[in-house]
Amino acid sequence: MTKNTVLLVEDNDDDVQLMLYAFKKAQIDVPVIVVKDGVEALDYLFNTGKYADRNPQDTPTVIFLDLKMPKINGLEVLERIRADERTRLLPVVVLTTSTEKSDLLKSYELGANSYVHKQINFDRFSQVAQQLSQYWVNINRSITQL
Repeated sequence: MTKNTVLLVEDNDDDVQLMLYAFKKAQIDVPVIVVKDGVEALDYLFNTGKYADRNPQDTPTVIFLDLKMPKINGLEVLERIRADERTRLLPVVVLTTSTEKSDLLKSYELGANSYVHKQINFDRFSQVAQQLSQYWVNINRSITQL
């Protein structure tokens, strides 16, 4: 069994800091790997680029995935995750500012496990991030825990 880790795919530094703060506040003590765009996320997940030497057994317990990112957007990342046998069952939580119905529908069509709108209000976003971290790390049972 591998140790719980979280992959946070987020290009906004403020949102990264808020998520890390929420994890700390919720007393979630797991490594959080932060990648800044879709290319880096795919490199991490598929052991390519600067992550070529990463142990492929160290699979994240959950992926928090932003949609609006440079290079490769979150929907394409999600599609590639679900298309590959090694990652298709990993829990993916879309965490986005998008309120577009098309983004919501496409995320679920591509196999997202959850779609969460990032709150503009700091306190509300912090509360949601804490709830997400509690559920996906402490309550949900992931295939990485088998």
